[in-house]
Amino acid sequence: MTLSTQRAVHNWLALLFCAIALQLSARASAHEFWTLAEPFSPRVGDHAQLFMYVGEYFDGVQVGYVTSHTTLLHHYANGKMEDLISQVPSTEAVGQIPVNIQSAGTHLIAFDSLPNQITLSADKFQAYLHDEGLDRIVRLREAAGKGAEPGRERFRRNTKTLLRAGGKSDATFHVVTGQRIELLPLDDPLSSPPATPLRFQLLFDGKPAPNALLRAWHHEGGETVSIRAITNAVGQVTYSLPFSGSWMISTVYMLAATDDPTVDWDSYWGSLMFEVPAASRKARGR
Repeated sequence: MTLSTQRAVHNWLALLFCAIALQLSARASAHEFWTLAEPFSPRVGDHAQLFMYVGEYFDGVQVGYVTSHTTLLHHYANGKMEDLISQVPSTEAVGQIPVNIQSAGTHLIAFDSLPNQITLSADKFQAYLHDEGLDRIVRLREAAGKGAEPGRERFRRNTKTLLRAGGKSDATFHVVTGQRIELLPLDDPLSSPPATPLRFQLLFDGKPAPNALLRAWHHEGGETVSIRAITNAVGQVTYSLPFSGSWMISTVYMLAATDDPTVDWDSYWGSLMFEVPAASRKARGR
């Protein structure tokens, strides 16, 4: 392949990722968003690759990394934080970001997007609010006499991803990143086989968020499992995830916008990705 051909292919891919990002942002208000690490269990000294996806039912298409979409990309491990934002290009989107795995144990990746806006018709907005457990917003719109008006929304993405390097995990799973919306494991999901009770806490602005809908997603072989739970008074839920492999916890938090007359609502889409290990032979034999 000649240099000119390589550049043409690179530019085409960059335009494709940007086009996908723009296309999906126009309808993203009904889609989950997550960061996937490959592999989830890297060897020390290797690189893990970070990919972003958007879609429904934990089945999505890839979105590229670019600074016009990214405001934060942090890597936590071994008591330290590494800022990866310098690896995100400012003009041509890239499909993946490498992470250097220098130590055994848990590695945490945090990503925040810049805000984007969307307007949905009243019926589509109400259906979306109901599907995401945001009936509180439905009641607020109706109380204000705006139930029949379009929904003008500004949304942001806040994702977290856990990796288990060198066959070990540690307390990094419980690091508080300070993202606006944050799904915080209270038990280590990387060392817990299927059916182990796992507690998760939803934080918004660093405080527990009660009465919020959380969904646990597992997708394999064309089949998707979704388990719904509502956070209690201290923002917690407990899941006993039935399968090993990749899981995502997702949620949406919404509040009234106060700083822009063209926007009515601010929404924050949070997700947490991790891999549940398979049960040991000893445990399976019981």
